[in-house]
Amino acid sequence: MQGLPKKKVLRRLQGHTHTVKCYAYLDIETTGLGRTCGELAVVGVALVKGPQSRIDQLVAPEISVDRLLGLLHGADEIYTYNGARFDLPFIKAQLHIDLKQHLKHTDLMYACWKQSLKGGLKVVEQRLGIPRKLKGITGYIAVQFWWRYVNDGGLDALKTLLEYNKEDVLNLEILRKKLRVP
Repeated sequence: MQGLPKKKVLRRLQGHTHTVKCYAYLDIETTGLGRTCGELAVVGVALVKGPQSRIDQLVAPEISVDRLLGLLHGADEIYTYNGARFDLPFIKAQLHIDLKQHLKHTDLMYACWKQSLKGGLKVVEQRLGIPRKLKGITGYIAVQFWWRYVNDGGLDALKTLLEYNKEDVLNLEILRKKLRVP
């Protein structure tokens, strides 16, 4: 054990092993604004484990339980914003899977409320100084991008929608860290 830092020796002697948590940040885009009047259009997931990260997105009609679970493989916990009331129930209604039965879930919206940060994700981001490349896009506009893609073959609309979803997912990690949520 010569040459090892004291903390590593102590952990080894105590039988402790430190594992790095794998964070999953999830956000969905839909074809409508409610669970009863729409379908999944995009599911975005960022997996972050230590310095390693990866972002994947599923686009309808390629969204399935198996593919979603594949994106979440290795995650210890899912983080969302308003996911307890929207994203996870929407996924459950559409794919017939309750992700909370498979992984621990933390909805960052409630952590925001505890710090008197009310409003949607974009409002909270603005109050905390979390930047966005795409400004002025709302959930309603995101739905319009989807239909422009579907009805008109607008690949630019799909590209913008995917970039919007990617920013949501990436900003969830920044928000979690700013809120100091474990």
